[in-house]
Order: sequence, then C-alpha cells, then structure tokens
Amino acid sequence: QTYAADVAAQALKTTAADMDAFMAEKWEKDPTLTVKEALSSQISIIGENMKIRRFARVEGFTDTYIHLGGKIGVIVAAKTADAEKARPAVHDVAMHIAAAKPGVLHRDEVDPADLDKEREILRAQALNDPKPKPANIIEKMVEGRIAKYYKEVCLLEQPFVKNPDQSIEQMLKEHGDVELAAFVRFEMGEG
Repeated sequence: QTYAADVAAQALKTTAADMDAFMAEKWEKDPTLTVKEALSSQISIIGENMKIRRFARVEGFTDTYIHLGGKIGVIVAAKTADAEKARPAVHDVAMHIAAAKPGVLHRDEVDPADLDKEREILRAQALNDPKPKPANIIEKMVEGRIAKYYKEVCLLEQPFVKNPDQSIEQMLKEHGDVELAAFVRFEMGEG
C-alpha cells in the first residue's frame, strides 16, 4: 500500500503523456532508478507480480468517489466560480459515474466508428424484424435508437441515478455555474 501511494504521488507530479514515458522517468523516491526499475525492485521484494497499467491527470476543481472499498474510483473535474457550492453536485456526479459507467462526457466525444457500428447493428435488427418496414421508417427507428444510445454513453445525457427524471446536465444547471470538464473512471481489473 505504501508503494501504491508512492506511485500515485509520482503520477500526481508527472508530466508524462503516456505509460512508456511515465515508466522511463526518474523515480522520485530514489532518482538512481526509473519508475520501471523501482517497480522491478518491489516485485523482487514482495515476490508478487505487479504492473502499473494506467494513470490519468485532470486539472482544475476536482472531486473523487471511491466505491466498493477501492474497486471503482472516479475523479471528476469541473469549472465553477464557487467550488464549495458546487462540491455536493460534483460529488453526486462522481457517484453517478461509478454506477452508470458513461463512456464520454458529451455527444461530440463519441467515436464516429462506434456510432457507425451501432447504426449498422440497429439497421440490421430493423431489417430482420418480422414485419417489414419502408427504408425511411427504418432510418427514423435507427436515429431514435441512436438517441437512446447517447443517453447510455454520454454522461451529460444520462438520467441522474438519484433522480432518473433529470439528466446530469439538468441536475447541474440547478446547482448554478457548474460545467463538467472531464472525468476518469477506473475499475479494478480493467484496462
């Protein structure tokens, strides 16, 4: 646990853009070693294989949420004029992210390839429907289902877990000047 805290402290200060650069930088606790060499040293001491697989940095006003004793961790970054007033709402968003697993913050971050794949699947389902429909109706059905897809993967469009009648975006508007900037969700065993 001490070593994990040391890695987290190193990640907090790093300027590395990716894992390779992070692993190659000098280990803050012992600058004669790289992060990779320090990891190898810990593996030989503990006798268990370990990996540093990922890290993420967000800047600005942040709030965190740890779920299931550390199995899920969330960091949310927001822009706001009043951090203390915004904190409860941003914390609720962090809890929501732990539960709802959004993929992106808003629509324009959805990978076009993922969207094309989803449209292809939905089109195939509509074409295989026992009751044939005209092409224009199928396209309307596909676009309707794409709107539902956005509500599943886009954080701002998801129904808020504490009040499913509201989207995250609507909930944030009730809390004044709060704009989500980024979020990271890590789950043990993934990535």
